[in-house]
Amino acid sequence: MQLHTLILVPRLIGNVLALWVFYGYMKETQRAVIFMINLAIADLAQVLSLPLRIFYYVSRTWPFGGGVCIFCFYLKYVNMYASIYLLVCVSIRRVLFLMYPFKFSDCKCIYDVYISIAGWIVVCIGWLPFPLLRFNYSEMNISNKCFADLPINGIKLSNSIVMMTIGELIGFVTPLLIILYCSWKTILSLKENNSISHNFEEKKKVLKMTLTCAVVFLICLPPYHISFPLDFLVKSHQIKNSHAQNVISLFHAVALYLASLNSCVDPVIDYFTTEEFRR
Repeated sequence: MQLHTLILVPRLIGNVLALWVFYGYMKETQRAVIFMINLAIADLAQVLSLPLRIFYYVSRTWPFGGGVCIFCFYLKYVNMYASIYLLVCVSIRRVLFLMYPFKFSDCKCIYDVYISIAGWIVVCIGWLPFPLLRFNYSEMNISNKCFADLPINGIKLSNSIVMMTIGELIGFVTPLLIILYCSWKTILSLKENNSISHNFEEKKKVLKMTLTCAVVFLICLPPYHISFPLDFLVKSHQIKNSHAQNVISLFHAVALYLASLNSCVDPVIDYFTTEEFRR
């Protein structure tokens, strides 16, 4: 709870500032600004639910009803995986612009809008089963529980493993491999140019962006995606050993806080890797 309180203000200020800056430069640049705007919106959506989360962990009661609870719980998934999707789009967009400047120099922002809308739809639908598994309207209203205290509805072990595997592969492993590939392609393109030129400097900027995205992935997200399936098995009563349950629950809580720092880091990425943001 303390960490949620500490990161609320910087997340709110950073992402509102990012929206303001990128909206002002939307017509001036073609360097993935639409994806940057959507990234700030995804982070901001999660930030706006933090006061209710903080209230719950302070008071240990939830008077706002089951629907509001499950919606705030759902926003966590939408924020995290929309951010992952958009970071991948930023990396791909910048590498394509760098590797094929003539082909993508006239690429209109409207295409990025369509890609962003498609990503939002896929993320919102794809991760809907996870909050629905925690949804029990009558029980939530009686117990006044929410967030991590929500029980998981009955589900077979085989179904749990399938859901976890698909979620991990699509939501984390594949995006990480794509970002690492973009970084590798940019490094190769830098080696092809030994002279200091505008193109060389542009490649260095793209490399900085893709490497920064990769670092964010490697620092903030792996612990959560290791603990998430284990925590799911604990809450669905597939893991019954009490000591293992306590260790996994503690690890998952720490990993969740670390993953939430992603929303604080995104505006920092904007500043250090985007010329328009620094201006």
